[in-house]
Amino acid sequence: MTVTDQDFQLFVFALKGTSRYDFSQYSEKSLKRRLFKVLTDHKMSMNTLITRIKSDSNFVEQIVKEITVNTTELFRDPQVWQALRFSILPRFKNNSIINIWHSGCSTGQEVYSMLILLCELDLFDRAKVYATDINSDVLETARLGEYKYRFNIAYLDNFDKVIKENPYNYEEYNDVPYSKYFDIDKMNDIIKMKSYLREKPVFKKHDLVLDNNTLYVKFDLILCRNVIIYFNYSLQNRVFDLYHQNLYENGCMVLGLHETILGMHAAKFIKKGHAYFKN
Repeated sequence: MTVTDQDFQLFVFALKGTSRYDFSQYSEKSLKRRLFKVLTDHKMSMNTLITRIKSDSNFVEQIVKEITVNTTELFRDPQVWQALRFSILPRFKNNSIINIWHSGCSTGQEVYSMLILLCELDLFDRAKVYATDINSDVLETARLGEYKYRFNIAYLDNFDKVIKENPYNYEEYNDVPYSKYFDIDKMNDIIKMKSYLREKPVFKKHDLVLDNNTLYVKFDLILCRNVIIYFNYSLQNRVFDLYHQNLYENGCMVLGLHETILGMHAAKFIKKGHAYFKN
């Protein structure tokens, strides 16, 4: 079974005609791959899928959740977090308030990474952290702040590289205990974030295709990591424009390690290392 161009168009058209979801500007290649997985998992033909989409709104929500990519981890790509620690966040140390938006936050590990880093830099109390995603299920997981331990054991290595070690001074080592920020229950296979971390962020559903800034604040820092890679060029530009409009003058945007700004919006940002500063 393959997902043809016609299948793709039928799916997008059916979804757009029966719900508020518009996947027409998502990367066709990646969406076809996810669509193929949905059809396989449900043992369903494209015609049956389209029929269910048109007749069952609950099924639509389920399919949207399955088709959006939700891969993340604590301190994913440690070199990016080292840049945040030593180069980016210190720029805001004199701010009375630091507004941070995690756009496409998935299950929340990135949000908790930021909160831990803010604590280590003594910026936690001044930060207002917002986190959004199109998928309400992953937002609920993020609110709970509870993850599998054995599956995510690499979290601890990432934590050590970002929080305990200093890549600019190998003699420096900060012996920060994991228990300061999360509890590990090996018997029940759980890592759970401390309550003071879980209570900090504002989590909200948000669709980058349709919604503007529904948080109604401007930002010092926006993180949108490993999200735009799934969008086509036109939608990427819409998102970059949204971020540019809602950043303060000295504001900063951080993308995924392998993502970049192409075309006209590149001139609106100045790239420094892993960060894009509003021009």
